[in-house]
Amino acid sequence: MSNNNVKIFDTTLRDGEQVPGCKLNTEQKVVIAKQLDALGVDVIEAGFPVSSPGDFKSVKAISKIVKNATVCGLTRSVENDIKVAAEALKYAVKPRIHTGIGTSELHIVHKFKTTQEDVLERAYAAVKYAKSFVEDVEFYAEDAGRTENHYLARVCEAAIKAGATVLNIPDTTGYCLPSEYGAKIKYLKENVKGIEKVILSCHCHNDLGLATANSIEGVINGARQIECTINGIGERAGNTALEEVVMVLKQHPYLNLDTNVNTSMLYGMSQLVSDSMGIYTQPNKAIVGANAFAHSSGIHQDGVIKHRETYEIIDPKDVGVTESAIVLTARSGRAALAYRAKKVGYELTKLQLDEIYANFLRFADRKKEIDDNDIHQIIETSKVYNEIIA
Repeated sequence: MSNNNVKIFDTTLRDGEQVPGCKLNTEQKVVIAKQLDALGVDVIEAGFPVSSPGDFKSVKAISKIVKNATVCGLTRSVENDIKVAAEALKYAVKPRIHTGIGTSELHIVHKFKTTQEDVLERAYAAVKYAKSFVEDVEFYAEDAGRTENHYLARVCEAAIKAGATVLNIPDTTGYCLPSEYGAKIKYLKENVKGIEKVILSCHCHNDLGLATANSIEGVINGARQIECTINGIGERAGNTALEEVVMVLKQHPYLNLDTNVNTSMLYGMSQLVSDSMGIYTQPNKAIVGANAFAHSSGIHQDGVIKHRETYEIIDPKDVGVTESAIVLTARSGRAALAYRAKKVGYELTKLQLDEIYANFLRFADRKKEIDDNDIHQIIETSKVYNEIIA
């Protein structure tokens, strides 16, 4: 892997599925996993095998059908978890066990009721045991975002000594500011012995709306894997959105960072996950929302019609959207009306457009959005209609 390649670790089928009411069956998971593999993600976290017979079955089924990506199973730092995950992953071409433990004082004191030294030992033992089953072992330091950096570095060193290949630094509660998260990754790069042997990974949550920003700061500061989900689905306010981080890196080539994702499949992938999980994607969702390439302001519409890049930084086709949408409302101008009228078969002169536009505004004041049928009605009830068809 080149040093400027950022691996995309998709956890839609594990962390993403933890959204209340969004349980997928094995068949649905297999369909999504096949598409994720075609999309070009590097790692598919297929589930948490020990959590239920259904999850075990799904991880096993996905392991059998994924041809290119690494297939990953999550565990706690518990021997049985790890053993069950190894069993579920035995058919994978490239298996990975993802094991770990909470490292913040809040987790150590209140969740585990133990000490920092005990957590260090448990982290080392978990990675060592996982390593006896697979070569590729990822270690997560849960709540790393709120873990003191010096202690976090000690935990990372223990995981590396035990054989970890990837170190996951989660902002589990979405608390970090981008500058803080980036500085944490930088600190680990500069202070952890053996850090050159592993890949640092960003796993950020969106509780304060900063998951994408934190992940980008992470890779700018030396991480080379981002853990994310399609549409940003996940616990509470969700995870880092795959489509967002991929397109941030694509649209900012001066960062000299890239991914293996086929971005033209992003919109279709978004629709598949939304439909399968029954989760409505908000219209203003970046990259894949219904309004991401829609324009209703007259000023914006005029600019986009003349030259798309005046108001769009992404070519819709780059993410699998056919074209920009010019949405006609009472805020639309003559240029937008003429554009949409031409789309449905009317070539209007300036004089015709002036009269029809006045009729359009009266119509638009009564209706939120004008569709193609409305355009026909507006034009055909205008006085100049006979001139148009003459």
